[in-house]
Amino acid sequence: MNFEYFIAKRIIDSKAYKSSISAPIIKIGITAIALGIIVMMIAIATGIGLQQKIRDKVVAFNGHVTISNYDTNNSQESENPISINQEFYPDFEGVQGVTHVQGVATRYAVFRQPDNFEFVVIKGVGKDYDWQYLKDYLIAGVLPDYSQKINEDLLISEYFAKRLNLNVGDRVNANFLREDLNKPPRIIPYKVVGIYNSGFKEFDQQFVIGDIKHIQRLNKWEPDQIGNFEVFIDNFNEIDEKAIEIYKNTPSKLNTISVTKKFGTIFEWIGIFDKNIVGIIAIMILVAGINMITALLVLILERTRMIGILKALGSSNTGIRKIFIFNATYLIIIGLFWGNVIGLGLLFSQKIFGFLSFPNPEQYYMKTIPVYISLDYIILLNIGTFILCFIMLLVPSYIITKISPVKAMRFE
Repeated sequence: MNFEYFIAKRIIDSKAYKSSISAPIIKIGITAIALGIIVMMIAIATGIGLQQKIRDKVVAFNGHVTISNYDTNNSQESENPISINQEFYPDFEGVQGVTHVQGVATRYAVFRQPDNFEFVVIKGVGKDYDWQYLKDYLIAGVLPDYSQKINEDLLISEYFAKRLNLNVGDRVNANFLREDLNKPPRIIPYKVVGIYNSGFKEFDQQFVIGDIKHIQRLNKWEPDQIGNFEVFIDNFNEIDEKAIEIYKNTPSKLNTISVTKKFGTIFEWIGIFDKNIVGIIAIMILVAGINMITALLVLILERTRMIGILKALGSSNTGIRKIFIFNATYLIIIGLFWGNVIGLGLLFSQKIFGFLSFPNPEQYYMKTIPVYISLDYIILLNIGTFILCFIMLLVPSYIITKISPVKAMRFE
């Protein structure tokens, strides 16, 4: 067995060591590392979890990249149609990483009830629409099916359901204004088949989902004409590069815009979370490192006489430093172990039971605090914390080289 490791193990296993003056300080050092890991783990899990949830909600209503006509119209309503007879539709083979392309169209309407009315944007979708995002937000009824013949099934938000006092199975008249305002509006009697709540107030207060065939008929479009394409990719981190690739692989008369550019304010806001996470990690590692330095200095002070005896017997400064580094490393591992046990326990409990909620859900677009758990960042966090704390311990251990054997053996 390595001599330095043997001595360090004897110190750790010693009962006197566990009841010594340094014991409370050592416990504080271990607790600091454990708390540091817990806080850092929660910061990363909630920060990334919140980013992903908000990002998914924006993507659910817009796709990762939107392909549309060049025009000066900044409204939500589709005006100039696009033919679906494109090389990139339905399979965008020119760009790797594109998972789905769907055609949609939007139209303003007014929902009228006997005692109330609401201004809405009806998003028309067809048989190519991917419901995987919206199905997670469905709270009542079923998702509509537009794969067959035209129908009046409608998916509305909980916001509109409450405002118009609508439930699943109820009917509501949608009024569409004509170009000639002197003529009465066109009316379509829709049937509510489902109610969703994305938690994203900006979208829930605007969009209802209906059959695109109605919008095509109202706009006097052909069955193969839509308002714009929504493109989905498999890796959000590559969205800027993919948006450029998609632009290069579409006709010159079509424009493309990524969801990060279209909703720049939202993505700039959630980008701040990364800076907050980095700041929290830096502070917690610094606090844990300082506590471990204090604990190591107390250990050295408490074992000054032992250091003198070992030096008198011929031990090198490097060898004695190793003894205390081994000792401190053991304390770091103990702190990491308990930090991971408690931290992961809290994260999994939140993920399963969702017992923590935001005090102001509207501000964060969701009620329950989301968590993201991945083995990758957990391993990197532990390795990074261990290495940084270990490096910080090398400096105070250098004090051993300054201890004189004669003075050390006389030390009280």
